[in-house]
Amino acid sequence: MKKKPLILVTNDDGISAPGIRALISVMKEIGEVVVVAPDSPQSGTGHAITINSTLFLNKISQGDDTPVEYSCSGTPVDCVKFAVNEVLGRKPDLCVSGINHGSNSSINVIYSGTMSAAVEAGIEGIPAIGFSLLDYDWNADFEPVKKFVKKIALEVLENGLPEGVILNVNFPKLSEKEIKGIKVCRQAKAMWAEKFDKRTSPMGRDYYWLTGKFVNQDNGEDTDEWALKHGYISLVPVQFDLTAHHAIQNLNTWKLNDNS
Repeated sequence: MKKKPLILVTNDDGISAPGIRALISVMKEIGEVVVVAPDSPQSGTGHAITINSTLFLNKISQGDDTPVEYSCSGTPVDCVKFAVNEVLGRKPDLCVSGINHGSNSSINVIYSGTMSAAVEAGIEGIPAIGFSLLDYDWNADFEPVKKFVKKIALEVLENGLPEGVILNVNFPKLSEKEIKGIKVCRQAKAMWAEKFDKRTSPMGRDYYWLTGKFVNQDNGEDTDEWALKHGYISLVPVQFDLTAHHAIQNLNTWKLNDNS
């Protein structure tokens, strides 16, 4: 009998978020599941790690008929590090992160705790996928995307991923019948036009809320933003090698070692 794959599940919305519960239910159909996720929401933490305070790991499920689950006081990246070094005893066959409540398409991948957890797994040499749904509602409906989550996870388990590559998968907020399919895309060029909402506390001290508007600067029909807008699931291969390889030749024309 073929051994079931070991699957690590994590997220950035916290271990009690409906999105991770949906992801766990799908992964249980595929393999042996272990969950290590933040004990509270960690959205927007990016690739942060905890180095100036203590970390706590609490086992909240024993396994048996349910996956073994741990809540971690740290960031999503901390969760992956804990899983690999303290919990599992070996590298899992797959790491899945999410399902995030809200988009992680385009430039959002930089800020995303969901995707940073997947990237950390990739750095560890683990095939990894970050899943996100374009619905920020805590009570978002994840049922329409479960079939696609399972299909993508099975494809990765069967085929593997190129070295240094992680998948960033975003789902449009549509019914299963309305979703047109899965489109392999590039990341759209976009940015946040940000501002700070300044307010004053009852004690007279100024405080701020970060707000902003997402600005898509890319009209290409091969981008994640285009795919999502037109009813497709976007699948973007992401790499953690941040070297701008195309710039090396140009920089080598500079007089960097000229002592004159």
